[in-house]
Amino acid sequence: MAEALATREISLAQATTAVQAAAAKAVELGVTMDIAVVDSGGHLKAFARMDGAWLGSIDIAQRKARTAILFHFPTGAVGQLSQPGGPLYGIELSNGGLITFPGGLPIALADGTVIGGIGVSGSTVEDDHACAEAGAAAAVA
Repeated sequence: MAEALATREISLAQATTAVQAAAAKAVELGVTMDIAVVDSGGHLKAFARMDGAWLGSIDIAQRKARTAILFHFPTGAVGQLSQPGGPLYGIELSNGGLITFPGGLPIALADGTVIGGIGVSGSTVEDDHACAEAGAAAAVA
């Protein structure tokens, strides 16, 4: 009989740490963000909407996190590959809608095992990405 695959998933403590670190980075940058962390199956594990953060960014943050975990790739990199003529052109229309601009990152352990994803939205894509980086790093520190 074949054995089941062993998988690893982000814990609630790690997801909460990621949200807190991303929010701390947002405060440092002087911006307000919506921050979503998903588990290895793309399901919401933790979420925070900072006071004053845009309502429209709730969905974007969650889709960024989901895009990052579905492809184990930063959303900005997916965006580069999905430009007209690119190998992934049109991918944003798949999987119920993806986000293909920066602010979503996979969360990986030191051995490369991807355990979740983080998506941040509410400011420039540069700020979104910086906050996602802070959160992803803190989750596995």
